[in-house]
Amino acid sequence: MGLPIREYGMSNKRHWFNRLLRHRSGTMGMIIVIVYALIAVFAWVVAPYSPIEQHVKDRLQPPWSENYVLGTDEFGRDILSRLMHGATNSLRVAVTAVVVAGAIGTITGTVSAYVGGITDMVLMRGMDLIFAFPAILLALFVSAALGPGLFNTVIAISIVYLPIFARVARGSVLSIKEMDFVEASRCLGATPWRLILAHILPNALAPSIVQVSLALSWAMLTEASLSFLGLGTEPPAPSWGLMLSESRKMMELAPWMAIAPGVAIMFGVLGFNLLGDGLRDALDPRLQFAKEK
Repeated sequence: MGLPIREYGMSNKRHWFNRLLRHRSGTMGMIIVIVYALIAVFAWVVAPYSPIEQHVKDRLQPPWSENYVLGTDEFGRDILSRLMHGATNSLRVAVTAVVVAGAIGTITGTVSAYVGGITDMVLMRGMDLIFAFPAILLALFVSAALGPGLFNTVIAISIVYLPIFARVARGSVLSIKEMDFVEASRCLGATPWRLILAHILPNALAPSIVQVSLALSWAMLTEASLSFLGLGTEPPAPSWGLMLSESRKMMELAPWMAIAPGVAIMFGVLGFNLLGDGLRDALDPRLQFAKEK
């Protein structure tokens, strides 16, 4: 009888970070993500050269040469520096796109589930229409229509992942809005906006948080794919996908030009996926209860 009304949600997950630290793969993913984030933020400080600076006399230097840890490309540009600045562009696009898609999708799914009826049908059919297209094809179509560039890439990726967040939020809100603590708040006179903002949404965020980490990995991969096809970052700006595209004609002569950005993409995607797996286990009370039993 004396329990607080908001008994289901994040208040019972205050130790989720400790559970994440005990999750081996989740901790490994978090470390990878933190390293990538630090490199992206401080690239202009720690990178040994400018990402577009050309050293013509040092063209195609192999890794671990005298002045270049990861070698140089066909223009004499330092690959390590381009890799670091590529992390900045890649994470900037991925984070911005996921934040936009997550915010709009969560609002759409929450309103759809809470209001129901014709509103739910119209909003969800719109999401289904977007979801019907293969993700990479839809991103290619939007990018081709808008043209290359970081801003247009953000728009393309946001549109692709919008219905995913809407579906996740809708499913959570549908299950939570019928719970006793929500009914109790409604009986006490809480307005719909207060019910959504103070009771329903905070308790429905855990699946969306997990989805954010997973979407970041796919957004990073999508950005690299668009840049590889010439629809993302424009040269000479550094991008991992663009670096892979530029290395195609030099694969036999300078394979390190492709290996470095390929490995960077692989570990970036792996880090976010492992972090998402750890967050899922740490934030889901049902999984935690099952393990404790």
